Amino acid sequence: MWQQIIVALIVLVALAHFCTKYLPAALRRQIVAGLSKRGFDEARMAKLFNIKSGCGDDSGCSSCGSCDSAPPAKSDTSAPLKRVIKLHVQR
Repeated sequence: MWQQIIVALIVLVALAHFCTKYLPAALRRQIVAGLSKRGFDEARMAKLFNIKSGCGDDSGCSSCGSCDSAPPAKSDTSAPLKRVIKLHVQR
């Protein structure tokens, strides 16, 4: 009996860790919005799920600023940037 309770707790903690770390940000925002509608503190849940508070409301984007960020403009130089990976072969 105790073993099943302990295993269930370990699985719940692992699931919570997965949800807070590896889920996409949009899905984490939806989870925070759903939890805040059920009475949980939105700021605390946003901190736990690594998102900014206010992103999950129904009115759309609020103050997170992620929608305002545009991709960086391309430079007008004719030579494209090249990255070189140096390999050191050991024989």
